[in-house]
Amino acid sequence: MAEAKLLAEEIVKALDSKRAKEIEVLRVGDITILADYFILCTATSTTQIRTLADLCEETVEKLGEELHHREGERESGWVLLDFSTVVVHIFLPEQREFYKLDRLWQDGETVDISGLLEDAREQRKKELEENRF
Repeated sequence: MAEAKLLAEEIVKALDSKRAKEIEVLRVGDITILADYFILCTATSTTQIRTLADLCEETVEKLGEELHHREGERESGWVLLDFSTVVVHIFLPEQREFYKLDRLWQDGETVDISGLLEDAREQRKKELEENRF
């Protein structure tokens, strides 16, 4: 069983690799039994919602975990993926603004992912350069 923090980090890197916008991670384990982490991100289209959701599932499966529950359809503008310790919310901009989950869960601790994203982007850049030759 993958540790919740590792699971969250790998999901964030996967979302970033497919250009999810406004990725935010909230540590909520101290204020709810629902999960240890919530990950919120914005997609630019319903097609991107499907791509991001599928990638999250693939990423988690590679870590030996599985999807516990899925809610919403890409056409609704909001998909929720429940991996037990980590819950991922993928929104279109209008739905993210309407539901304002980051405000609803503001008592959770915002996790700084800037270093994680920089490292992941550098790694992808390095892999691209190596594959050119």
